[in-house]
Amino acid sequence: MVTSRPTGEQRTDERDYSVRAVERVCAILNLLQESIDGVSLIEIAEATELPKSSAFRYLWTLEAYRYVERDAEAGMYRLGLGFVGMQSRQVEVLRQRARPVLERLRDEFGETVNLGVLDGDSAIYLEIVESRRSVRLAAKRGDRDPLHATALGKAIAAYLPEERVRELLVASGMPARTVNTITSPTDYLTELATVRRVGHALDNGENEVDGRCVAVVIPGTRLPAALSLSAPAARLPMQDIAKVATALRAAAEQIAATPG
Repeated sequence: MVTSRPTGEQRTDERDYSVRAVERVCAILNLLQESIDGVSLIEIAEATELPKSSAFRYLWTLEAYRYVERDAEAGMYRLGLGFVGMQSRQVEVLRQRARPVLERLRDEFGETVNLGVLDGDSAIYLEIVESRRSVRLAAKRGDRDPLHATALGKAIAAYLPEERVRELLVASGMPARTVNTITSPTDYLTELATVRRVGHALDNGENEVDGRCVAVVIPGTRLPAALSLSAPAARLPMQDIAKVATALRAAAEQIAATPG
């Protein structure tokens, strides 16, 4: 601890201005940022060396400000939509524009339709209109998925600078979600070139073994955003991909053109 006033020879950057409570908040947020599937209260308390009751109070406050989201069913905590930060108004406008379009696509194809944006090194789901069928693929609003294993992520990444894509892949580590997941940066960049050429991205059992998903980027927005349609592979055969992609592109253009 510094007990005397610093002399002129002391560097100001040697002073410790840290605040313990802020350090704890940063530790919690860093832990959540590193996890795609979420972190339990016990894991957070252990990692931050906080009593469980104290960790809960920190999380409760962060959740109140939407910086953390809690999955009550699974008991897991994730980063929340508050981290879209100063873009929160743009996010809300985009969500409002997209909702009726997503509902129309769901009714047309009978499958789950998603709106997502880039947040950190993941794609975060802003809006989801679930299929009415009992067996369906559906994430939850606020859920995150890796860029390298999802059609939504590929559609977004395809239009980012290559250097940034490489940085995001390093940050995520490109873990294999299934035997079909692309885990090589070189192969992934080749895949993104295909996305740009054909105008849509495909997840063919790469995030979930029996799942298939098609996605397109939303043009002309300030946010890196995309639309996707996901379904069990048995209900979304490869011969239907082009038809779904065409409908998604038209929907994305409609969202981009809607005033608001």
